[in-house]
Amino acid sequence: MADVPVNAPEHCPGTTSEQAGKSASCQGCPNQKLCASGATKAPDPAIAEIGQKLSTVKHKILVLSGKGGVGKSTFSAHLAHALASDSSKEVALLDVDICGPSIPRIMGLEGEQVHQSGSGWSPVYVEDNLAVMSVGFLLSSPDDAVIWRGPKKNGMIKQFLRDVDWGELDYLIIDTPPGTSDEHLSVVQYLSSTHVDGAVIITTPQEVSLQDVRKEIRFCQKVTLPIIGVVENMSGFVCPKCKNTSLIFPPTSGGAEQMCTDLNLPLLGKVPLDPRIARSCDEGKSFLNEIPDSPAAEVYQRIVQSKC
Repeated sequence: MADVPVNAPEHCPGTTSEQAGKSASCQGCPNQKLCASGATKAPDPAIAEIGQKLSTVKHKILVLSGKGGVGKSTFSAHLAHALASDSSKEVALLDVDICGPSIPRIMGLEGEQVHQSGSGWSPVYVEDNLAVMSVGFLLSSPDDAVIWRGPKKNGMIKQFLRDVDWGELDYLIIDTPPGTSDEHLSVVQYLSSTHVDGAVIITTPQEVSLQDVRKEIRFCQKVTLPIIGVVENMSGFVCPKCKNTSLIFPPTSGGAEQMCTDLNLPLLGKVPLDPRIARSCDEGKSFLNEIPDSPAAEVYQRIVQSKC
């Protein structure tokens, strides 16, 4: 898998390609001389180390979204809760949103700290079979700002994948920040020596969200990351009392369903907007455990049963 620079042209061959810095698409690229010199072609030894470290993890799933605020971390957290509801499964949730780590709050783990052991960093456990790791555990306060450039972010992601004592896992869910930038390229590169099931892409029904999601889909195709499917979040508001559905964010271009049809991608499900989900996240509780018979919880369970 070729490592594609953040500011690469549309048809970049990747820094590890024999054509790096030499192909027609490299003309005018700010990285051309560096790529052509071969300085970027030496493989990072951490890639092999991470492959060995994660060899005991059966399934690895990335959760992506092109746009912020679409409920990606909420989905990641509840996907982990849903998988861990089977007590025979070992599940872990890795938060690589370095600048906006919301997973500790959503999982009810604010104030927890990471401990060092002989085998590496020990993750924080929500349940006996559900582990969590986030940069939020390394901050002195939830209000601390992480003001890091790309290399330091990439170094932290490398540590999370290589130095955390994950143990034997059935599922590792990786929650990523919005966009297609340093963190995403780093995760894909560092996981290149191990099998990744693919990405679940989160969107909302509006065209402004779908626009960014199409970019995310293009990113996955460019770095050869399989796409498990798309989830449309906030897909209508279900009144907790009367159960009627209202379209708070009406789709103007057919929503995720039409996009998936156009791009030949699976639509995994449409999660309705339920204010109780936000309340559960604020309180650090599992919405699936709190209100298991809600329409949103039923959609989560169908997604897990059909694809995981």
